[in-house]
Amino acid sequence: METIQHKARHRRRRLGLTVGLPTATAVAAGMAYGTSFGVFGEDAQPKASAATAASTSAAAWTNDVADGFASVNALGQKGTYGGRDGKTVTVKTLADLEKYATAAEPYVIVVAATIKMNPVGKEIKVASDKTIVGSGTSGQIVGGGFFLGQGVHNVVIRNLTIRDSYQGTWNDKEHDFDAIQMDGAHHVWIDHNDLRHMADGLIDSRKDTTYVTVSWNKLSDNNKTFGIGWTENTTADLTIHHNWLRETEQRNPSTDNVAHAHLYNNYLQDDAGTAINSSYGNYARGRTKMVLENSYFQGMKNPVTKDSTAALVQRGNVFSGTSGRNESGGTAFDPKTYYSYTLDKTADVPALLKSGTGPRTSIGTTGTAASTKAAAATTLTVAKDGSGQFRSVQAAVNAVPANNTSRVVISIKPGTYRELVKVPRDKPHVTFQGTGASRKDTVIVFNNASGTPKPDGSGNYGTGGSATVAVEADDFQARNLTFDNDFDEANNQSLNGHQAVALRTAADKVVLDSVIVTGDQDTLLLDTAAKDKLGRVYVNNSYIVGNVDFIFGRASAVINKSVITLKKRWNGTSAGYVTAPSTAANRKGFLVINSTVNGDVSASTFYLGRPWHAGGDATLDPQTTVRNTSLSSAIRPAPWTDMSGFSWKDDRFAEYKNTGAGAGSASGDRPQLTDAQATGQEIADWLGDWTPAAS
Repeated sequence: METIQHKARHRRRRLGLTVGLPTATAVAAGMAYGTSFGVFGEDAQPKASAATAASTSAAAWTNDVADGFASVNALGQKGTYGGRDGKTVTVKTLADLEKYATAAEPYVIVVAATIKMNPVGKEIKVASDKTIVGSGTSGQIVGGGFFLGQGVHNVVIRNLTIRDSYQGTWNDKEHDFDAIQMDGAHHVWIDHNDLRHMADGLIDSRKDTTYVTVSWNKLSDNNKTFGIGWTENTTADLTIHHNWLRETEQRNPSTDNVAHAHLYNNYLQDDAGTAINSSYGNYARGRTKMVLENSYFQGMKNPVTKDSTAALVQRGNVFSGTSGRNESGGTAFDPKTYYSYTLDKTADVPALLKSGTGPRTSIGTTGTAASTKAAAATTLTVAKDGSGQFRSVQAAVNAVPANNTSRVVISIKPGTYRELVKVPRDKPHVTFQGTGASRKDTVIVFNNASGTPKPDGSGNYGTGGSATVAVEADDFQARNLTFDNDFDEANNQSLNGHQAVALRTAADKVVLDSVIVTGDQDTLLLDTAAKDKLGRVYVNNSYIVGNVDFIFGRASAVINKSVITLKKRWNGTSAGYVTAPSTAANRKGFLVINSTVNGDVSASTFYLGRPWHAGGDATLDPQTTVRNTSLSSAIRPAPWTDMSGFSWKDDRFAEYKNTGAGAGSASGDRPQLTDAQATGQEIADWLGDWTPAAS
């Protein structure tokens, strides 16, 4: 098996020519970017930074306590806080995970690797007083899960991905391989996990399991999702809030003989045209009393159902494109008799949960994405129709005080804003927030290209200067909007330079969440402020569209849970490159993870990347890792290529466990990370001591 080997930093082989490229792409290879981008300083060793991240984040996890019914004092247990009173240990093997999870004494167990269950379907029998938490997004349990038996209590399971015990049979009657099964447990908090593709249930709460809170989880790609009951008694109390259930068929959840079931701010989504079709959504059975509040049902069949013996009270829910049964009736209970809680607006639920559910690099002390919103942030409103404080985005940016020390949210109402926008270095802590129902509703667009002459006659814009939006201030965030460069290549062939940037970042701690960045060549430039400055970027749940080197630059950038869309060239041909990193030696480059690469282009026409040695700098060590990502047939069987005389084989290009028609097996032209190497190439390794949070 071909694996990634360490290479001497300066051992480069110059190639004489860039051959076999269309004319336009040959130009891009040789002269697209100029010489204005340099290198920056040393980085910590990956293993050291990963260990540091795990131990540093553990303290925050340890201090968190549950909300909802898991917070109620009962059965001799005062709330749910897991292993807070015990030692913190970091585990990377199945043996160590099982050793500490089954121990009699309390532990905070930080899972810092992908752990495969052996045999498949194994469920570790967790003992009381345990916190099991993923380190950043690197904690994954594959092929099995956890079992909490009779009397087990005070258990917290957070920030993990538990996946893939599926045995090939959709309605599997033989393999009871759950992600989390509880039989007679109490005081359990299941929070911020990604649970998917299991042989049986994602969560089973059975046999009078009670005082449970299930919050901020993503549950997907499964048949029997979340079953509650399997008892003749009616004693269980559960809170289920802020969970995103997507492409799940049944038990969403099915709630049988539950004394108090409080469901609120959940998002149940069934997309049309997929292989998985919902059978029903929330189901109150037997003598269940259910309160269902401010949840959002999209495309679900039979979104809310109840037995004649059950009581179900609905308040404030939204049903979009649903069909079949939608029922309520009877008298339930008042959840505020048991604990306090705050409802988010139902209309906000889809966007909030798409960005906030599942494993996080960091969680606030309340454990909710909502809690990470900046308190008392200044808000400036932009609206083209004059209903806001400003009519342009740049005018709002101009109003931000220089060297501001607190968050300023620029709330941008739906519309197309054709303007150039720059967030200068002395205006940090700015958020661009689109307020439409979709990220397509708010668009910032312009059409400059590298070869476009400046109005003052001082020359052309150049690649970096062509950006529709340029961000030079640290701690910038953008959410729920589109950045576009609609430069028309076909009608501007005479210009010398067709690179046209939609968004340029030259800053540290940049978050792009639920956005679209679209263009053709050089769509997204992820850069740093100077040669010796770190520039970390976290792109999440977003779309990036382009054709030639359309994700490029020297930043340390993570692209997570996103869609990279390939598009044809201006003349209708299919040919291009996804990434062009210009990473310094001992820095992290680009990490594409948990994402999808697709597009309406011809098969085997796009490379995943090539090395950009800006200005011919041989000391650079460009890096792109693409892992756990679905690749369409558009990706070439040999997915990496040379650039401007530099061989990709002298730099850092790798894959790991990609899927889809464009994925391939290991070879000299297609190096793959080993499992051990992959543990050092997770999101936490890229972001270091920075923990992105919504603001």
